Amino acid sequence: MGIQGTGGLSLVVEAIEARNQPGLPKSGTPPALQARMQRGLPEKRPIRDVRKVIAVSSAKGGVGKSTIAVNLALAFARRGMRSGILDTDIFGPSIPTLLNLSGEPRLSSNNRLIPLTNYGLKSMSMGYLVGDSAPVVWRGLMVMKALQQLLHDVEWGGLDVLVLDLPPGTGDTQLTLTQQVVIDADVLEGAIVVSTPQDIALKDAVKGINMFRKTSTPILGMIQNMSTFICPHCETETPIFGTSGVERECAAHEIELLGDIPLHRSICDDADRGMPTVIAEPESERAKIFSRMAERIGNMIDL
Repeated sequence: MGIQGTGGLSLVVEAIEARNQPGLPKSGTPPALQARMQRGLPEKRPIRDVRKVIAVSSAKGGVGKSTIAVNLALAFARRGMRSGILDTDIFGPSIPTLLNLSGEPRLSSNNRLIPLTNYGLKSMSMGYLVGDSAPVVWRGLMVMKALQQLLHDVEWGGLDVLVLDLPPGTGDTQLTLTQQVVIDADVLEGAIVVSTPQDIALKDAVKGINMFRKTSTPILGMIQNMSTFICPHCETETPIFGTSGVERECAAHEIELLGDIPLHRSICDDADRGMPTVIAEPESERAKIFSRMAERIGNMIDL
């Protein structure tokens, strides 16, 4: 079955349907796996050629999670690691814009999607398979099948670390990733939760923390974004979203505060023009914050 007018999207759908679909047992399937499929749970398979996987989550939209995820992935790459980022937001992918990339991925000789690369970072996103303004109008089952394809049918070519940019919320996508990737030979090292200091964002961040704990996913820590506004003219700092909100939740939930990122116009401008801060301003204090976080996280997961 193809989808008219969506180019590479039909490739994804056809490739999914050409193989045994997750959730449908086949002849000779081991009993334990067959029972798991019949219960509708995702099939547990490792992500090929990837040593470590880190999930970046926020539960709340609009807190800068994708910008942080791509800067962290680039910071890993600048430290000499083979780094990649997977955009798991099927409905609102951001990675193509953040990396200034477009176009349909080619297929490898193994019939797998070849990641698009910029700034030394490999990436895959549903945004490469649909147009910029084309909506993905799918129900949950189709979304899960597409996610399976992005997880398991990409030719990463050997990565030290893969950053998963999770969509907002605590629904199907997050559960699929935590139930499937976490258990796969402990490939998923843990999750990072991003929030602003504002209470309305923190309430959802706490839901994300509780979701990860319920699925036995290790939490590496939290990142406080937009902690203070820095005036581009006088460099005065103003805590427009409040102060120390993330620090308070870290203490309450006994998790680490990995970093504190200011609200600075350059970070926004860099993201909008597809040249993240770690690349655009590598010597700035803002880029150094990302670099220090990447170093700290790398030490935590033995990278």
